[in-house]
Amino acid sequence: MAKYKFDLKKEILDYINKYPNSSSKDIHEGLGNLVAFATIKRTIAALLSQNFIVTIGRGKATKYHISKGLDVLFPIDIETYFAKEIDERQIKEVFNFNLIKETLNTVSIFTNDEIIKLSHLQNNFSENISKLTAVEYNQEFERLAIDLSWKSSQIEGNTYSLLETERLLKEKETAAGKTKDEAVMLLNHKAALDFILDNSDYVNPLTVSRIEDIHSLLIEGLGIDRNIRNRRVGISGTNYKPLDNEFQIKEVLRDMCELINTKDNIFEKALLALVLLSYIQPFSDGNKRTARIISNAILMHNKYCPLSFRTVDSIAYKKAMLVFYEQNNISAFKKIFMEQFEFAVKTYF
Repeated sequence: MAKYKFDLKKEILDYINKYPNSSSKDIHEGLGNLVAFATIKRTIAALLSQNFIVTIGRGKATKYHISKGLDVLFPIDIETYFAKEIDERQIKEVFNFNLIKETLNTVSIFTNDEIIKLSHLQNNFSENISKLTAVEYNQEFERLAIDLSWKSSQIEGNTYSLLETERLLKEKETAAGKTKDEAVMLLNHKAALDFILDNSDYVNPLTVSRIEDIHSLLIEGLGIDRNIRNRRVGISGTNYKPLDNEFQIKEVLRDMCELINTKDNIFEKALLALVLLSYIQPFSDGNKRTARIISNAILMHNKYCPLSFRTVDSIAYKKAMLVFYEQNNISAFKKIFMEQFEFAVKTYF
């Protein structure tokens, strides 16, 4: 039954895409009356709630069009997608300038049901921290910061274990057989998180210069260039090519900041920072690390629960990011974001 319903959604979307400005009656007849009209109406309502289609007119005059955000939001099966090798996948190879200024500017990333679920979790978090003293809150934040420093670094190839990370960050004891850069990467994460904890308003509003400041904290002592890159950068595992013009990179970063600053929903702000900073790749290295810290800074400024990403699978994280690079589709990464927010609320504070 679930497979049939998913197929019906696709049939309706295909019909509306081919025949925009269609009514529900047009769609029912256009599909050959294969299912009851009431079923068509229910499925259209579901597509509306998922922000896949939009309406024009009211009542009997209601017509349907494909949402600008359909390509961004429609679920992609990760296993099927990556069954094809890198050179076999049909992708958007170059940076999509319309994505930030036109598509994401008009699309609601989360459905009403998803916002209700996330808001319920946030209410639980608010109730929990209301019972904590400042000392207890800082102790819990340190626990989350250790987990985040470990997982964020692991995603970037760091080989420290969680226990080794805890010893390093608490006792400054380095692990045997590990490189100095691995220890520095972890210590830099903790320094950046401590900075955000002490300066909760730093990313409000979000600006290019403040993103650069957070990036500088994360790459201190690692031999990585500061500031916006002025040369080409490649991304392993994909044929997507980020911008290589310094002035264009700064322009789209400003557009990204404006988009995030004007969004009302805090969850959207945080998720957009996560994916767009990684997509733009403004720095020669450290982009995803910076994205994770900036995203958490947005959550913390608004007194929302920060994310540790502790239980996320590193490969799943990278695949979800690759899908966004190649298709500008956020569905897989949104799923990770929601799962990690729920985990954080139930695990910390």
